[in-house]
Amino acid sequence: MNYILGINAYHPDSSACLLKNGKLLFAAEEERFKRIKHWSGFPYESIKFCLDAEGLTIKDIKFISLNYNSTSSFIKKFFFGLKNSLNSKFIIQKLLEKRIKNNIKKDFYFYFKNDFNGKIFNIEHHMSHIASAYFFSPFENSVLLSLDGFGDFSSSAWGLGVKDKIIIDQRIYFPDSIGIFYQAMTQYLGFFNYGDEYKLMGLASYGKPIFEKDIEKIIDSDHNGIFNLNLKYFLHDKKNINFQFLEGYPIFNNLFSNKLIQYLGPARKKGEKLSNKHIDLACSVQKVYEGILIKILIYLYDKYKIKNLSFAGGCAMNSSANGKIKTHTPFDKIFIQPAAGDAGGAIGSAIYTWHKIFNNKKYLFFKKKKTIPRKNIMKHSYFGPSFSNEEIKTELMKNKFFFEKSKIKYKRIDNFNHLCKLVSKKISSGKIIGWYQDRMEWGPRALGNRSILCDPRNKKIRDILNIKIKKREKFRPFAPSILREKVKEWFEVDDENPFMTKVYKIKGSKKILIPAVCHIDGTGRVQTVRKINNKKYYLLIKEFFKLTGVPILLNTSFNESEPIVCTPKNALDCFIRTNMDIIVLQNWIVYR
Repeated sequence: MNYILGINAYHPDSSACLLKNGKLLFAAEEERFKRIKHWSGFPYESIKFCLDAEGLTIKDIKFISLNYNSTSSFIKKFFFGLKNSLNSKFIIQKLLEKRIKNNIKKDFYFYFKNDFNGKIFNIEHHMSHIASAYFFSPFENSVLLSLDGFGDFSSSAWGLGVKDKIIIDQRIYFPDSIGIFYQAMTQYLGFFNYGDEYKLMGLASYGKPIFEKDIEKIIDSDHNGIFNLNLKYFLHDKKNINFQFLEGYPIFNNLFSNKLIQYLGPARKKGEKLSNKHIDLACSVQKVYEGILIKILIYLYDKYKIKNLSFAGGCAMNSSANGKIKTHTPFDKIFIQPAAGDAGGAIGSAIYTWHKIFNNKKYLFFKKKKTIPRKNIMKHSYFGPSFSNEEIKTELMKNKFFFEKSKIKYKRIDNFNHLCKLVSKKISSGKIIGWYQDRMEWGPRALGNRSILCDPRNKKIRDILNIKIKKREKFRPFAPSILREKVKEWFEVDDENPFMTKVYKIKGSKKILIPAVCHIDGTGRVQTVRKINNKKYYLLIKEFFKLTGVPILLNTSFNESEPIVCTPKNALDCFIRTNMDIIVLQNWIVYR
């Protein structure tokens, strides 16, 4: 068997995956095991999970892929270094970063006691992103796009995928980056945690783009897809912007300069009350970002005349913008894999390595094998750990004394149809349900296996959910999961969206029926659910539909200011310390 272990290490959302003969078997982010959001470092627990799940040791692995290559763009780096040679502190920091990345190999040998004797491949950052989208897409031919902060000295790359061959035609290099633009403006608006960009995106729907022209002076773009930052408003080209680690948590310094404050006014302080100006600025930033993305995509369609798009990189997580691709550009089919950000670089580097080695014509000729067909179309995201009813029972027994003292009851229901009927009735009566089933999701979204579920018809449930469990900003929406065959009846765009990567308009007549998942602008970050991909979740939604006439459930991640739960213990801990009404772990139901 030919196994490849893919790794994203010492970078936010560190992760690992395992491929067998070109097929993705397992994938997980380290944060789920370490219980620290966006954990950055060597993903030992993720690697161990992948190996243990397949019954392997590190000795069985002959190939490892990493989603970076420090030798990439060497000439660009060299001339930038010459141009900025007076900034010695900046250059020294960059050299230190390279040294840290090179030490990953030593760390790998350290953690696994020198038992690995295979070969390590370094796959350039944006090639890894693009491969993660294209090779797992259903497309034979596709336009390819990666938009990010930075990786291997570039922020963006695009090109064409033809019959499993990737051709990159264009890159945008340091210091220009649409990802840095969005992150800097997120910081300016008072959202300082790594990964807070989704807060700006959610807030944008409440405002008006009255500062659009002002924001366009911070970043401009042409009709060939090229964008440029006005660098006087940024710091990343003048000093080190890379994150520090606080017990694995990535921390960025401010990316924006005092010139931005002079231009737009005082930056919002963390926790400061949001003003109308803050809200309108968020709306304007989102509008400018969407405008640049649409320009790039129209240019790429005009260049290649192909209606399939494979999109990856951190910017591909902007679901509001993604929802406009189908309606504002000629692209008809868009594939964005569930971990489109840096975690996804693990599967991208691994699948690229697979095609480079095992699907290479020279290799195949030497080995006297036929061409290996594609078998990697990603239809679901369930590549993480799973736990049996017996393992869950063991965890319940550990809490037996506490449950008795707290009057918490539990029982096992082996008839799943009966379980679905019971749970759907509880949801329709206003209960908040923790739904824990089978394998954990890959990527930042809970997609029906590690989810908290509620009734989308209940206009008060968002506030109740925030008070009882989530404790998050009121402007952030909750998502609808819908039966795939019902999408065209409820949304203005009938599209496949199993990974919750696109936001679409809810039909006017339906908005009033599902106020809990209808955002202020009449949209929902929809997840389409097929029986073939997640039978249990599909049957639960179907039962709720029979009961209420609404084929939708409110779906949010199973967590409380922490990474999404991984183990039964994580789930029970969350249930115990919050006011969740019911938790369903496989066939076990636990209730207050």
